[in-house]
Amino acid sequence: MALFPLSSNFEGDFVLQLLPVDTENTMDEVAAVAAHHSVGRRVKARPGQILRVRKQGSVDFLPRNMKVADAGFKPTETIEIIWEAPEN
Repeated sequence: MALFPLSSNFEGDFVLQLLPVDTENTMDEVAAVAAHHSVGRRVKARPGQILRVRKQGSVDFLPRNMKVADAGFKPTETIEIIWEAPEN
């Protein structure tokens, strides 16, 4: 367990946020930390949608249960937090 800094580029937000996350946090937990800083402040909530994480510039989302320590992030690397509609 170690504190790890990431930059969050949250969909619909115009502010990049520095996120203090833990190396043991999952991508779902990282998305929740990012949402805390954006949703309800500059971004409207989207009930029923899931937040997904990907490296900036990538088209592929990281697995939701992947841990920060396993993602290969560099300190202060920018990640994108994107809304995803649930599959029905």
